[in-house]
Amino acid sequence: MTTSAADYTAGEKETLHASLDRHRDAVLWKLEGLDDEQLRRPMTPTGTNLLGLVKHLASVEYGWFVETFGREVEPLWFDPYTDEDMTVGPEETTDRIIAFYGRARAAADRVITELSMDAPGRPAWRDVTVSLRWVLVHMTEETARHAGHMDILRELIDGATGDRPRRTDGAG
Repeated sequence: MTTSAADYTAGEKETLHASLDRHRDAVLWKLEGLDDEQLRRPMTPTGTNLLGLVKHLASVEYGWFVETFGREVEPLWFDPYTDEDMTVGPEETTDRIIAFYGRARAAADRVITELSMDAPGRPAWRDVTVSLRWVLVHMTEETARHAGHMDILRELIDGATGDRPRRTDGAG
């Protein structure tokens, strides 16, 4: 995703959505050029790996944006309220997880587009009411946090760092 001049003067919703998208795109870039073993390789004592983080982010996008605002979530093949959303089984292909993240993003984007920033929602797992504004900020923080984790994991795998491919033409 490239930043245009309009992104710097957009309204609140557009600014927050663009920030979330920037971090989402960084998450996907962290996967580029790696093979299946590298994407699944446990890189911490708890087993954290790149593909598991993408699965988790898809799960929380569905939870916070879609379920919280009363929209239908696709049937999940794992329990999102346990560590199953951070682990990737041998039957879960890389393509399946990336497509799942794409569908979760698209479903979340529909909610962001259709609702006002003050629209109320109720997450099933918490006894609170939240606004779309709060969820946009929270999910930008969540995605940025995990993109940072992914940056460290990716550097440990092959030395690649940053939030996007480096330009070779000397600009930016």
